[in-house]
Amino acid sequence: MKIIDCTTYYSEDLMLDVRFNILNEHVDKFIITESKFSHSGEKKTLNFDINNFPKFKDKIQYLVIENEPKGIDQNINNSSSIKRMNSLLRIEQSYDFMINAIKDTADNDLICLSDNDEIPNFNSKQFKESKNDIFIFKQSFFYYKFNLFYDLMPWYGTKACKKKKLLSFSWLRNLKNKKYPYWRFDTLFSKTKQTNLKIIEDGGWHFTNLKTAEEIYKKLSNFGHHNEFDVSGVTIEDIQTCIDNRTVNYNHKADKSEDNKYNANYKLQIVEDKILPNYLINNKEKYKDWFDYS
Repeated sequence: MKIIDCTTYYSEDLMLDVRFNILNEHVDKFIITESKFSHSGEKKTLNFDINNFPKFKDKIQYLVIENEPKGIDQNINNSSSIKRMNSLLRIEQSYDFMINAIKDTADNDLICLSDNDEIPNFNSKQFKESKNDIFIFKQSFFYYKFNLFYDLMPWYGTKACKKKKLLSFSWLRNLKNKKYPYWRFDTLFSKTKQTNLKIIEDGGWHFTNLKTAEEIYKKLSNFGHHNEFDVSGVTIEDIQTCIDNRTVNYNHKADKSEDNKYNANYKLQIVEDKILPNYLINNKEKYKDWFDYS
C-alpha cells in the first residue's frame, strides 16, 4: 500500500517544510493544490515554488486551479451567509481538483487529505495494525508556536481512505467524526456516516496560525470563515496581544448561529517536547523562533 498525502496551499512554506520532513519516510507522493483565488474570492498570485523543497521534488505533484468554481454568487453586496456559501464552493473545488493527481494510483493505496497544518501520525500503532479502509486522525491542537497546546478540544484533522472507497475528496473531508455500528440502518443511505471507519486516537498534530500577527490577519481575512472574521472587528494589534499573552480569542465551541465568535480568552499551555513529532524535537534550533521558551 502506497500513501498519497494531499493538501492545499496558500503561502505556508514553514508548515510545508515541517510536513514534508515529518511525513517523508511514510509518504510515496505529495500532492499540493493551489488556486489563483483565495477562499474569499480575492485574486492572488501563485506562491508555491517547488525549488524551495529540493529534497522532496521527486515526490511532489503541484496542481494549479485557474478559475473560480461554478455557482459563485458575484453580487459584491453579498450577505454573510452567501459569502460563506461562496467560500464553501471554493474549498470544495480545491479538494475535488486533487482527483486529477491520483488516476494512476492503485485501489488499495491510501489517499490522505489534510489542511497543510494537519500532520497525521503514521507511526501510530493503532494505525499500523488497523485493517479498516477509512480513517480519521484525531490530533493534538496547537496555536502560534509548536509547543503552545490548546487543551479545550482535540482536532479531527486528516482524513484518509483506500482509493477504492473514495467517492470524492470533498466527501472524504466531510466524513462525520464518528464510527457507526453496522446495525445502524441510516448508514445504508448516508455518504458521511461510515461503519468501516477507524478513528486514530494518537492521530498526530494540528499546528494552526504559526504566523506573524500580520500574516494571521491576512489569513483570517481570506479563509473559509472570512465572513465571521469580517464582522469581528479584530485588528492586527488584537492578534499580537493574543500571541503575546498565549491566548486564543476564537471560540471554537460557539454556537454556529453566533455572529461574533471572536469573544474567547482561552489560555494556552506550554507543553513538554515529548508530545511533539520527533523531527521537531531534533530540530528545535532550526525552528527556534516557533517555540515558546518563556
